[in-house]
Amino acid sequence: MLIHIDPHTVDRAAERGTTGSEIEDVIRNGKAVPAKGGRLAKEKVFEFRRQRQAVYYEQKKVQVIYMLQGELAITVTVYVFYGNWEALQK
Repeated sequence: MLIHIDPHTVDRAAERGTTGSEIEDVIRNGKAVPAKGGRLAKEKVFEFRRQRQAVYYEQKKVQVIYMLQGELAITVTVYVFYGNWEALQK
């Protein structure tokens, strides 16, 4: 599958604390989650173990909203949540 990361997604990624490589990893290997408006969504938890905005977080969850056009995944936006999801992964 080819992946096109929309410029809007690039801007949101920079603001929210993720990267293009993490976005691609989520689309390829993440867990499918519900999305609205006929779109698709996947999320994946990454180890973080550092501070963001003066608060320490163990992990971050990156959720990518995207559409498929044939074999091309086109991102719509990305959300990043900070916390601890270890118990949910086991």
